[in-house]
Amino acid sequence: MSIRQATIDDVGAIGDLIRELAAYERAAHEAVASDEDLAAALFGDVPVVYCHLAEVDGQVVGLALWFLNFSTWLGNTGIYLEDLYVRESFRGLGLGTALMKELAGICAERGYRRLQWSVLDWNTPSIEFYESIGATALDEWTAYRLESEALDAYGADQRPPSAH
Repeated sequence: MSIRQATIDDVGAIGDLIRELAAYERAAHEAVASDEDLAAALFGDVPVVYCHLAEVDGQVVGLALWFLNFSTWLGNTGIYLEDLYVRESFRGLGLGTALMKELAGICAERGYRRLQWSVLDWNTPSIEFYESIGATALDEWTAYRLESEALDAYGADQRPPSAH
């Protein structure tokens, strides 16, 4: 078992794991990112997301996909974990723990003061895992999202002139 940073050669495996995660989360139809989309986001001129992989016997079986965020209250950068996933047949080997420890280590090494993520409220195994490592639920916060047609319509509706 090993944890390593993803390379451009891993894009296909990353896409496969993301689609498996989407199916697990009952949203396979929403996972529309192509390998080209992922390659550009992960390995373009200005990467906007990062990925660490879990391997067993040379096979990629898990991932932690993350990006940087910023807390205005702390005045400090942090990591937002977008996806944490380990293939079902490899769960229980400590791979999720190893991926989370890798990200926590990056936070400690770089002086980041927060590692944050979201979890679906029905995903009891993940919630139990997160609580077992000392994470706390932010029950007082409600996530909102503006996307697709609503985002396009809102962004185009009477947009003020740009200052550029």
